[in-house]
Amino acid sequence: MKNLVKGLVAGAIGLGIAGCDVDQTKEGEMPDVDINTSGGQLPEFNVTGPEVSVGTENTVVQTPTIDVDLPGDGKEKK
Repeated sequence: MKNLVKGLVAGAIGLGIAGCDVDQTKEGEMPDVDINTSGGQLPEFNVTGPEVSVGTENTVVQTPTIDVDLPGDGKEKK
């Protein structure tokens, strides 16, 4: 079965490649480029970032107490 699928895929690819006829109708050429450069200058920036203070602080967070009664643990309420 795998060989049949591989054969069909290879056949489809072969037909796709053979089905195209490409003829070059004109030669390509690179454009003529003339570059005249003179000294330039990059812009200058003076950037001052904000002052940031980073620290830690201990905090106590109260969490609720949850009581779960599972069936079969002998603590069922009646």
